Amino acid sequence: MADGSAASPLRVLVAGGGTAGQALAFWLTRGSHRVTVAERFPALRASGAQVDLRGQGIEVVKRMGLLDAVRGHLVDEAGVAFVDARGRAKATIMANTSGRGRQSLTSEYEIMRGDLVRILYDATKDDTEYVFGVSVDGFEQDGQKAVAHFSDGSSGEFDLLVGADGQGSRIRRAILPADFDPYWRSGIHMAYWFVPRTASDSNIRDTYMVSGGRQIMRRSHNPTETQVYFVMREESEEASAIHREPVELQREFWAGRFRDAGWQTERFVGGMRTSPFFYSQEIVQVRTDTWSKGRVVLVGDAAHCASPYSGMGISGGLVGAYVLANEIHRHPGDLPTALANYDRVLRPFVDEIQGAVNPRLLRLGMPMTQRAIHVFQAATALACFLHVPDLAARFSKEDRGGSWQLPENPAPISTA
Repeated sequence: MADGSAASPLRVLVAGGGTAGQALAFWLTRGSHRVTVAERFPALRASGAQVDLRGQGIEVVKRMGLLDAVRGHLVDEAGVAFVDARGRAKATIMANTSGRGRQSLTSEYEIMRGDLVRILYDATKDDTEYVFGVSVDGFEQDGQKAVAHFSDGSSGEFDLLVGADGQGSRIRRAILPADFDPYWRSGIHMAYWFVPRTASDSNIRDTYMVSGGRQIMRRSHNPTETQVYFVMREESEEASAIHREPVELQREFWAGRFRDAGWQTERFVGGMRTSPFFYSQEIVQVRTDTWSKGRVVLVGDAAHCASPYSGMGISGGLVGAYVLANEIHRHPGDLPTALANYDRVLRPFVDEIQGAVNPRLLRLGMPMTQRAIHVFQAATALACFLHVPDLAARFSKEDRGGSWQLPENPAPISTA
């Protein structure tokens, strides 16, 4: 450990038990800090849709010594097909499994969020205090401590409070000006859920384009379940507000928007009501000028959500947790310096992964007319025939995180 290694271990409260919060706990406890993770759900939230690891995120997992565990839970997704209303593939882009270059639309490391959460929990539970069914409802701080007030009426003193509570972070709202809007909106909305798998559901992700800027994706992650994604372009108050409504109203909204879509829409809508979960969200990025205030700091989506279209959401959270822990390891007795360095070191990486989300390209992939859909499919089919996506991925010098290099770890552990 670098300068300040003789300082007393920090008492750290992490609000949020998702992947970024767990990864931060992993690294901090290896620096002998005492970490409590407060998760508002009553049990480990090991659910959610498929996620991927790319670029620097893969390297973080490798440094954690967890790459073999991740490999043992990978989803078998060989590539992405663009299909017509009969389900016929018009073009298919395969995953880049060469071990070099850039990941394609499908990463070499596809995993269910729940499996990744369980892997991180198993790696941290012996050294981290997890408190489930409790949220941080408020806090105050001074130069010496942060006092957190929990939803069960209790309070606790900590040296550092970490907001790892997602893109809708309450901790972030408390440290930013009341009139500051942290969201960059793409004008795109998404809902996803599970339906029973059928014999025709292959290990290729199907993408079906519908006029009106709509899209349906189907991907299957195990022998019995298939994931369904409805995506649409819409800039309306109704679309932005629906994600805060009760789930039943959300389901009605999405069923109505896709009623005439064709393909397997009837099957997918029918499976909504029996799905083990349903999630609806607006596709946004979180952009702020600062990630900390005093003894409170943000990590993961709470700090810099890059959106699903970046392909770097999970990887960005893992990288951010690694960098924050690194700077605390280097300056355990000087939090202001550690938090300032966290921002300075990580900001170029975040700018890279957020800046890669191009609204024009997103709209190009969600055409408004049937004619535009045909043009897109024909162009993609020609590119695949000429092996353009495969060659571009294999010979790319950088993945989606760009040339930014992961810092060396002052408290390294064995790697996979």
